[in-house]
Amino acid sequence: MEHIISVLVENKFGVLARVAGLFSARGYNIESLSVAATLDPTTSRITIVTIGDDRIIEQIMKQLNKVVEVLEVVDLTETDFLDRETALIKVHTKPEHREEAVRIADIFRAKIVDSSLTTYTIEITGDVDKVEALINMLKPLGIKELIRTGRIGIARETTRTASPRREPALLKS
Repeated sequence: MEHIISVLVENKFGVLARVAGLFSARGYNIESLSVAATLDPTTSRITIVTIGDDRIIEQIMKQLNKVVEVLEVVDLTETDFLDRETALIKVHTKPEHREEAVRIADIFRAKIVDSSLTTYTIEITGDVDKVEALINMLKPLGIKELIRTGRIGIARETTRTASPRREPALLKS
């Protein structure tokens, strides 16, 4: 089963290599990896997508928690979470296919971020199914190049019990 693991780490040299090394040393594959600093520049968030049964994921979680610079490890798959991926897709655009490429991008609320006489570069952000569906729709036009960020994820907040008529304080004017 696929798991999305979120790891909060100290933003120090070599931490990413140690975290990734845990996977390779035990023969576990990383399907995707994303890392960036958080609001606090002394910490970074690593999002790892991996595949394994409960025993393997439990072992990975235990090993990650042993790394000194790891501050928090969460298997988002065990929670209610949001995940997104971004892709840049360079599509061949023969004159007879240009309108079709624009139409397909519009359907998926993707953006054409670059254009030449022979290609469009389309940007899409969404869940994995949305990104995959766009790629499949563009394949017949001819995909020249494809770059994907890998997934990132964040846990949802718990549901409030307040009256549905009450507006959140941040949205009041």
